[in-house]
Amino acid sequence: MLKVISLLKRAEGLSHEEFAKWVVEEHVEFARKLPGLRRYTVSVSNGADGAYDSVNELYFDDEDARAAAFGSEHGKAAAADAAAHTSQRVHLLTTEHAQL
Repeated sequence: MLKVISLLKRAEGLSHEEFAKWVVEEHVEFARKLPGLRRYTVSVSNGADGAYDSVNELYFDDEDARAAAFGSEHGKAAAADAAAHTSQRVHLLTTEHAQL
C-alpha cells in the first residue's frame, strides 16, 4: 500500500479557520472522486502559527494507482483546488509500517 503524505500551508490572506473549513468540508469532495483512492484522512493543526496547517494522507494500492488518480480529470481538479488555497505543498510518497 502506498501512502502519500501531503503537508499543506494555507494561502496568504486565508485565515486558519477559513483554511480548516476548506480542507475538511470542501477539498475532501475532490478526494472522494479520485479513482483508486483507498483511504483519505485530514489532520488540521491546532495553531495558526505552525509550519503547516494540515497533513493529508492518501492511500493507494501502488504507484500506478496514484499516478492514474492524479492524472485523471478529478486529480487535476483536486490539484488546482489545492493550489488555489495553499502557498506551499510538500508531498511524501511512503510505505507505511504499522508498529502498534
